[in-house]
Amino acid sequence: MALTGRAALLAALGSIPVGILEPGWTGILAVNGPLALACACDYALAAPVRRLLLDRSGDTSARLGDTADVTLTITNPSRRPLRAQVRDAWPPSSWQPGTEVEGSRHRLTVPAGERRRVTTRLRPTRRGDRQADRVTIRSYGPLGLFSRQGAHKVPWTVRVLPPFTSRKHLPSKLARLRELDGRTSVLTRGEGTEFDSLREYVPGDDTRSIDWRATARHSTVAVRTWRPERDRHILLVLDTGRTSAGRVDDAPRLDASMDAALLLAALASRAGDRVALLAYDRRVRALVQGRSAGDVLPTLVDAMATLEPELVETDARGLTAAALRTAPRRSLIVLLTTLDAAPVEEGLLPVLPQLTQRHTVLVASVADPRIARMARARGNAEAVYEAASAAQAQSERRRTAEQLRRHGVTVVDATPEDLAPALADAYLALKAAGRL
Repeated sequence: MALTGRAALLAALGSIPVGILEPGWTGILAVNGPLALACACDYALAAPVRRLLLDRSGDTSARLGDTADVTLTITNPSRRPLRAQVRDAWPPSSWQPGTEVEGSRHRLTVPAGERRRVTTRLRPTRRGDRQADRVTIRSYGPLGLFSRQGAHKVPWTVRVLPPFTSRKHLPSKLARLRELDGRTSVLTRGEGTEFDSLREYVPGDDTRSIDWRATARHSTVAVRTWRPERDRHILLVLDTGRTSAGRVDDAPRLDASMDAALLLAALASRAGDRVALLAYDRRVRALVQGRSAGDVLPTLVDAMATLEPELVETDARGLTAAALRTAPRRSLIVLLTTLDAAPVEEGLLPVLPQLTQRHTVLVASVADPRIARMARARGNAEAVYEAASAAQAQSERRRTAEQLRRHGVTVVDATPEDLAPALADAYLALKAAGRL
């Protein structure tokens, strides 16, 4: 039981504070008889909160930056109408800063024996699962003098998915892929392992390519033509260790790596390649494999939604072993990790030959655009020192990248905005060169 502002004003005019109404509640004992009767009636006519029935429905997922609508259904089984203020509590990251109060509070009236719905619109600011907290309801009497208050647990989870902002590059990359497929098909007609078409036999053709069933149906000898195999295997490896937690442009490096991986997965699946995902630091954080072309992208997005950087040093040997188990046959392994000198030289380089002797390896890393801005800075002593420091950092990254290239690794080093299209271009270049 709670005393409302209206009741407090009336009590101040015709009553005096004398003590405790019940354990845990500080109130006012009215001297004015009619006022006391009005307060008692108002409290008695307020609908009970604990008997209310609550249920949820609505969105279970949303991309980061989009909205999610969750509907709360409140059923009033009592004989008294419910006049209430409702607070639907969610974690702070479920709303844009400053909009939580407006988005989580509702006023409604539910007649006796009926139900009403209120909708809470979330706009999450972080990836992952957002779980509803308790629903607090304050039920008022008809005079608004006293209120009853209670809370209900109504579970609901909204999974916030990666935004996949790089999908805007997909149409242009698919156009290049179609152009590449057409050129490759013409240049390699008659070679490869995947059936392409039938044509009339000409002297000099391999007799093993004759299609005898098709020949029996026609008056001429028909031979099969082939094209390069499309069913290649691509393993996307996300390094979720401490280096992926570094923030670039106010977002973790891991987020930029995931966005690039999603664009490459969408492109490769359209090309007919099989795509798998491995997220690893000291143990496997996510694993996706064996998915069809139409199912692989939604599965990857769902698996990436809950990934968070772990503040531990990545176990390069464990990562290599997990990658080899996940890709037992020859594949393109795309490792999205750091180009910092220490983790690469002490962790990755010693175990790199285990990957390159069987697979084609591509290393992609997120570069900090602030370093490039610092390298161009001039004008005062502080700016000159920053420029020198940035130049040294750039030199170390180039040296690390060159060490990887000497081991036969393709290296992509780009800013968060450019990493996804640069990685897709590197994939298309490998296909054009026949390395896939």
